[in-house]
Amino acid sequence: MIPKYRQQFNQEFSQEKYQKLKDLLTQKGGIEPTFRVSESPIFLTKEFQNKLIDASESIISQIKAIPAEILQNAIPENCKVPNDTAQPHFFTIDFGVCKSKNGEIEPQLIELQAFPSLYAFQKVYEETFCEVYPFLSEIRNPMAPEIFKKLLRELIVGDENPENVILLEIFPEKQKTAIDFALTEQLLGIKTVCLTKVKKTGKKLYYDNNGKLIEIKRIYNRVIFDELDRIPDLTTEFNFRDEVDVKWITHPNWFFKISKFLLPLLHHQFVPKSYFLHEFPEHENLENFVLKPLFSFAGSGVNLNPTQEITASIEDKENYILQRKVNYEPIFEDINGEYSKAEIRLLYIWRENDEHPILLENLSRMTKAAMINVDFNKKDAIWIGSSNAFFG
Repeated sequence: MIPKYRQQFNQEFSQEKYQKLKDLLTQKGGIEPTFRVSESPIFLTKEFQNKLIDASESIISQIKAIPAEILQNAIPENCKVPNDTAQPHFFTIDFGVCKSKNGEIEPQLIELQAFPSLYAFQKVYEETFCEVYPFLSEIRNPMAPEIFKKLLRELIVGDENPENVILLEIFPEKQKTAIDFALTEQLLGIKTVCLTKVKKTGKKLYYDNNGKLIEIKRIYNRVIFDELDRIPDLTTEFNFRDEVDVKWITHPNWFFKISKFLLPLLHHQFVPKSYFLHEFPEHENLENFVLKPLFSFAGSGVNLNPTQEITASIEDKENYILQRKVNYEPIFEDINGEYSKAEIRLLYIWRENDEHPILLENLSRMTKAAMINVDFNKKDAIWIGSSNAFFG
């Protein structure tokens, strides 16, 4: 994939430059990334980029055509939050970099979410790659940083004073994505607030800012709502199910509505066939499918090799899907002549009055293991972890 840039990067690469990349990210964020940062970006052709966009456009059009009541069915009763919105503010789509039967490199849909990812971090990451390796600037994302900032600010802060807008997370200092929170604060001038620190009076929410209670009018939500029930002895004044006078960016209901729940409803050559577990047809071979819980996060609960015994033991089969396996193609060569696989997440925003979302940035992840998750890699592996895609 674009041999010219891969060869140049590998020739210019050094451990000193990799350390400089990490040091710059730490310097800019004020804290060190707690997830693994890959040594290398991934390089993909414009032709592959066009395939990504084509698949995404089709998926977005199909989702827009799904009746609202079907999407509502995706939300567990105990997770329904009042004051839903007509569409999500964030929309992300994950594709594996795969090889087709005829030998072409193509994207294959892995999953999709209406939940914010590392938007602030990824823009800084891309810029930092270009600082350390200046030749990358000729194929960087054409969206200028100031336009990126303007669009994200309009979406999250809107017309409010940044003081009245918070990034909401549960125990944010313990999250792997803490550096993104820090960079978001810098970018937008908002505070990161732990759910346990939110105060509630009537329908109003507040947070403490240096001894002064500040009203919260907009919430940039980074809490996975259904995970709260798994935290023992969690005490909060504010419950997501409460009727409160805030604007959600994005509304928690969309985490469920745009999820693996939709995969069996989507059709495209770059969308692997999927079934709800309770609707899996007899003519299909279980060996060709991956078992996934509908609402897991970061790959938890995924079974690459499900058996009849495993699927039969699952009681809530409607909360699982079987997705046809795809083969990630190891095409990203490292300095030792070994190859990594990758997937790419397209990061969209969806403004309330827009018919269509806007693509802001991408997030890529590299691996040499069976799953796109750093925890599954050998400890001495390189060319693995969080990355960024450049198209040329």
